[in-house]
Amino acid sequence: MLFIALVKFRGTLSEEVVGRNLADIELDTDSQVRYVGAYWTLGRYDNVIIFEAPDEKTAMEMALRRADRMEIETLVALPADAGSPTGPA
Repeated sequence: MLFIALVKFRGTLSEEVVGRNLADIELDTDSQVRYVGAYWTLGRYDNVIIFEAPDEKTAMEMALRRADRMEIETLVALPADAGSPTGPA
């Protein structure tokens, strides 16, 4: 499954926060999360992360590991060419 995470840091981005995120990335890859892309953004969110996970539970665990230092809104992403009840987008 493909997911998009919209990330807002809670406070100042420090070396400690970066170090914890790197450790979390290792845990994520152990739980079958594969990062597709990570982008710094201007505006409401600090980062946009695109990742694959086997299921919603794994994606939620990834976000919960960071809940103390980030607000994360996670979206399930479906290919636009997969069609919809009204036809392809």
